[in-house]
Amino acid sequence: MRRRPPDRRSGIARYAAPVAFLLGATIAVLLIRSALDESGPAPATTSIAVTTQATTTAKTTTATTTTTTGAAQYHTIVSGDTFQQLALDNNTTVDELVRLNPGVDPAALTVGQKIRIR
Repeated sequence: MRRRPPDRRSGIARYAAPVAFLLGATIAVLLIRSALDESGPAPATTSIAVTTQATTTAKTTTATTTTTTGAAQYHTIVSGDTFQQLALDNNTTVDELVRLNPGVDPAALTVGQKIRIR
């Protein structure tokens, strides 16, 4: 009895079936994980820059007031300082402190910041 040589196709099928199974299982796991991921894919966003220019015409009235005061006095902010407390300590008002310090947000004082008190 003569033995047949092994069929070449059966050798390829022998390895192809497990590879196909592992590939299918990997794809299934990746699909399930992406579906369960809370963040999901980042949404596509489009940014549009819009520039607008407003023109305002107003009548301006200027009044000149001359007051005699001493030299300007400054205070360095320490932890716990507020415009309210500084106004009380320096015999002035919060409105005056705001006027003397344009651009300073009274609710966002930082330690080491210098503000004008007189």
